[in-house]
Amino acid sequence: QVQVVESGGGLVQPGGSLTLSCAASGGIFSADVWGWYRQVPGKQRSLVASVTSGGTTDYEDSARGRFTISRNNAKNTMTLQMDSLKPDDTAVYYCNVRRRYIPTYNYWGQGTQVTVSA
Repeated sequence: QVQVVESGGGLVQPGGSLTLSCAASGGIFSADVWGWYRQVPGKQRSLVASVTSGGTTDYEDSARGRFTISRNNAKNTMTLQMDSLKPDDTAVYYCNVRRRYIPTYNYWGQGTQVTVSA
C-alpha cells in the first residue's frame, strides 16, 4: 500500500527557514509530478511548488525566489526549502505524488503544519 509522509513542519519566526520533506513508499511506479500544496482554514488547497521527473519546476508567485523544490527520483523523496518565511506562509502543507500516464494515480500525504509567527 502506498504511503506518502511529510515531515519538517513547525513554528518559525518571520524571516526564518524551514525544510519540508516528503517520502513515498509502498510501490510508487514512476511518478512524474511531485508537488507541495498548502491550505488554510476556509480556503482551497493551492499549489506552492511542483517538480516533474525531468526536473522542470513551477512555483506559486509568492513562493518564487524564496522556496526551492527538489526531488530524488531514485529514493522517491522530495524536499521544499523555505526561506524568508512570512506569516502569510502559515498553513498546512501537503505532499502530492501523481502520475498522469497509465497507470495513473494521485496520492496525498497527511499534511504538516507550518506556522510563521513572532
